[in-house]
Amino acid sequence: RSDGTAVSTGYECDVGNWTDIVQVAAGRSHAVGLKADGTVVAVGYNDYEGQCNVASWTNITQVAAGSYHTVGVKKDGSVVAVGSDLYGQCGVSNWTDIIQVAAGGYHTVGLKADGTVVAVGDSLYGQCDVGDWRGITQIAGGGIRTVGLKTDGTLVAAGPEAELVTWNLVLAVPPSQCVELPPFPRPDPGGGGGVRFCFIATAAYGSPMAGEIGILRRFRDKYLLTNPMGQALVDSYYRISPPIAEFIAEHPNLKPMVRAGLVPAVAMSAIVVNTSLAEKVALVGSFVLFSLVLALWAKRRRGGSPHHI
Repeated sequence: RSDGTAVSTGYECDVGNWTDIVQVAAGRSHAVGLKADGTVVAVGYNDYEGQCNVASWTNITQVAAGSYHTVGVKKDGSVVAVGSDLYGQCGVSNWTDIIQVAAGGYHTVGLKADGTVVAVGDSLYGQCDVGDWRGITQIAGGGIRTVGLKTDGTLVAAGPEAELVTWNLVLAVPPSQCVELPPFPRPDPGGGGGVRFCFIATAAYGSPMAGEIGILRRFRDKYLLTNPMGQALVDSYYRISPPIAEFIAEHPNLKPMVRAGLVPAVAMSAIVVNTSLAEKVALVGSFVLFSLVLALWAKRRRGGSPHHI
């Protein structure tokens, strides 16, 4: 607001005590505020390697927030970043002459004083392919794309070209095209004020911010998307999910059964993402040992049973 206070609606909105704010940025589950003195405040989820750990930042001129990371431009043109660095999206320590930053889902973009652009992080869809951009005056980062405004008023973009869907066009997107959209609820295209979902788990739990969804998302990001087999599994899930999710949303009585079916996947994911390597090795060893003991017990029992002719 003009008096330096901040207001917010939605999820993670505890900004009522902010003062002297000159700019704000919103991530997936956290909010960031730049104060007039160049310091930064942040609220929201901080469990993705500390995306809200900005209390020590000084001399900041602009901030940006990605899904699980926060970026800031300093007065000297250098850049700082905290939070998830799974895809190297926080690898900005060597950037210089930066006048603006933008944070996408899992990538970070920087606009240099000479109108060129740099980017780091996830580039699975080519969203970091900005090395040949020239004459750029402003940048923006989306979930899986990057956009630049040129001095002549034209736009350039990197990332998927076939599914450039804006919020204003979401109402026209049929369920079959939900695979390229993020796993969040969207307004009912029929105009009834309801909500439709593109993903089975989100439809089952009824909210993209459910704790179980967060666990599954972290398992997807940290393990599945880091290898070809996992990426293929995620792609298959995205393809088959929309019609099933729509059916679940239309039949709420199915949600408890689907949630029960997801319990093993959630439990396994929680163990994987919340344990250290040593703990994982210990768990696997315990499971193997238990399996061997069980097999020996079963073998002895079969061997000791009388045979009936």
